[in-house]
Amino acid sequence: MKKETFSIKGMHCASCSAIISGTLKKMTGIKEADVNFATEKAKIEYDSQKVSLQDMNNQIGKLGYALALRDNVTAAQMGMSESEHAVHLGLNQTKEEKLQELKQMKNKVLFVFPIALVVFLIMILDILGIDFPTQIFDPIFLIISTIVIFWIGKPFLQGVLRFIKYRVANMDTLVGIGTSVAYVYSTVAVLFPQVMDYFNFPEGKYFDVVIVVIGFVVLGKYLEAKSKIKTGQAIEKLLNLQAKTALVVREGREIEISVANVVVGDIIIVKPGAKIPVDGKIIEGQSSIDESMITGESVPVDKKAGDLVVGSTINKQGSFKFVAQKVGSDTMLAQIIKMVEDAQGSKAPIQNLADKISAVFVPVVLILAVLALITWLVFGNITFAILCFVGVLVIACPCALGLATPTAIIVGVGKGAEYGILIKNAEALEKLSSVDTIVLDKTGTITNGTPKVTDIVALGNFSEDEILIFAASAEKHSEHPLAQAIVAAATEKNISLLNAEGFKASEGVGIEAKVDGKAVSVSKPAKSDAAQVTELQQQGKTVVVIEIGNKQAGIIAMADTLKENAKEAISRLRKQKIDVIMLTGDNELAARHIASQAGIENVIANVLPQDKSQKIEELRAHGKKVAMVGDGINDAPALAAADVGIAMSTGTDVAIESAGITLLSGDISKLSQALQLSRSTMAVIKQNLFWAFIYNIIGIPVAAGILFPFFGIILNPIFSGLAMALSSVSVVSNSLRLKAKNF
Repeated sequence: MKKETFSIKGMHCASCSAIISGTLKKMTGIKEADVNFATEKAKIEYDSQKVSLQDMNNQIGKLGYALALRDNVTAAQMGMSESEHAVHLGLNQTKEEKLQELKQMKNKVLFVFPIALVVFLIMILDILGIDFPTQIFDPIFLIISTIVIFWIGKPFLQGVLRFIKYRVANMDTLVGIGTSVAYVYSTVAVLFPQVMDYFNFPEGKYFDVVIVVIGFVVLGKYLEAKSKIKTGQAIEKLLNLQAKTALVVREGREIEISVANVVVGDIIIVKPGAKIPVDGKIIEGQSSIDESMITGESVPVDKKAGDLVVGSTINKQGSFKFVAQKVGSDTMLAQIIKMVEDAQGSKAPIQNLADKISAVFVPVVLILAVLALITWLVFGNITFAILCFVGVLVIACPCALGLATPTAIIVGVGKGAEYGILIKNAEALEKLSSVDTIVLDKTGTITNGTPKVTDIVALGNFSEDEILIFAASAEKHSEHPLAQAIVAAATEKNISLLNAEGFKASEGVGIEAKVDGKAVSVSKPAKSDAAQVTELQQQGKTVVVIEIGNKQAGIIAMADTLKENAKEAISRLRKQKIDVIMLTGDNELAARHIASQAGIENVIANVLPQDKSQKIEELRAHGKKVAMVGDGINDAPALAAADVGIAMSTGTDVAIESAGITLLSGDISKLSQALQLSRSTMAVIKQNLFWAFIYNIIGIPVAAGILFPFFGIILNPIFSGLAMALSSVSVVSNSLRLKAKNF
């Protein structure tokens, strides 16, 4: 058995995934077919001796879909040129092809949607009883609706043809049947009024139905496609993080080669400020390396011979040589890319209620319409038979059903933007409403993300200000983040720095300089240093010892500090019955110290990127609905693995692209507002769907003539169209209530 991932072309809605999956599973040789609408991918387990890709395409091709075998992105594209990065978007097309398709969709929306809004306004005026000579628009509406249904609505008509030929139905089928019947009936009424007179049919016109339904549905599809194209950008940005070249030693010479040509065993030289090209072990030299891409921690890590280094991290200070141990698809960056891909592909697509029911709803409506036709023909009433047949199909036209979700989503997303909450797609908004657990990264999410001086401990006869003056004066020539934190502390106190001479940095140890004629050193504490060092380190702080004139003068402690509004934000989440967990790559002591300040009880520390996503999966396996909040590249796999990924806009682009929701200004207090917004929006959507379905449940039997034998009531297509319009107005009005709500 082979397990392979295929791209899918031609998917239009969530029910398409059920159609493709069901069709493939019926084929001999296919054991499992997991089709994901959100990522347009299918994971198929099959016997290649019994069934081929061509066989699969022959089967689903007639339904309007196609499979294409994906390349292994991590193996094939790590080390490719920047232009080649654009090839992969995690979708079924290249970036250029997808953007071109999106442009075509936008052009269609720009054509039909303004017209649909005008027509919808005319419908409302008519409903309100305002005397409006709609008949003068009949020829114009005929021309417009003809363009709309045969150009904009072509996919819906194709859905009807596939339903007739292969008995498969999705939302395209539903829209196609309703709009086709409305269009044909109205066209006959305008062009052949004598036919209507001959059969004594009401001269109702339903061109507005055609234009409004197709207009709103096409807008929804465009917005969906626009959000989906971004799903692959996280991968693209991760690929672009990798170093393009490496300086290697071969045959005794230093040569610069493409990172794609680096092999295991190569000796690589890394200079200050350069990216480390691949994973390996230092064999000569020492340095301070920014590993925030992997760990999320802002403080660089000192490295020496024998220590491991990770590809795509940044060498801050010093030069060193290392031996390449993992290259290409084996590097940690490549593994992160693979984890993001797998997490995105494993997500179940949003199962909109309308899409779930459409496969049953369409044939049921058709059966009811045909039964109404036959029943009245049996009783010899041809007029009633035709009226009921058309009435059932017109009243079942899914205008309210189509508006129920997109109108609420459009209002909800707009409302979110007002509050600085950027929502990428409807799926993220829906899933957030059911979240019961929020997992928070520490650095940059709960904390400010940069080290800051928290304690100055004076020893001997030295004062705190004196210690800070000499330490900052000595460190002002250093680019190390800890040095910058000390200088920043002096600047905040408006302390004037002294002249420093003979600056010397010892990698992994500290710095030395002469300040105002006195020897000054700032270094890591030794085991023999003061007891205060241990106490500060137990709080998770980074400690340096200051010597002035060869005498121990004091201690400076630095740490990442809690964001100003973090504690209040956590408290609000608790009141919303959310279980809050901190997940960090930092050590246990530092994590617990920050957690206690923020009011968080559950802490998971010392977690590497590959383990972060695993922790999220473990929570989900226990039935938790999990939202992950982070800001670093190291958080990307966890953001993708969670039910909802939430990124801080102050974080990395990769984290933002991996998440479904982004909080502007890195404001953690917006979490509570986002949760309230999602719950309110989903409540409105459920109300809309309820009334849309109730309208059909009551309206269809009435349109079929069920009341005529008892009360002599027959609902002709004119009132069917009126009922449909009223249901649409109620749905839109209900959605607009969100605009007035405060969060």
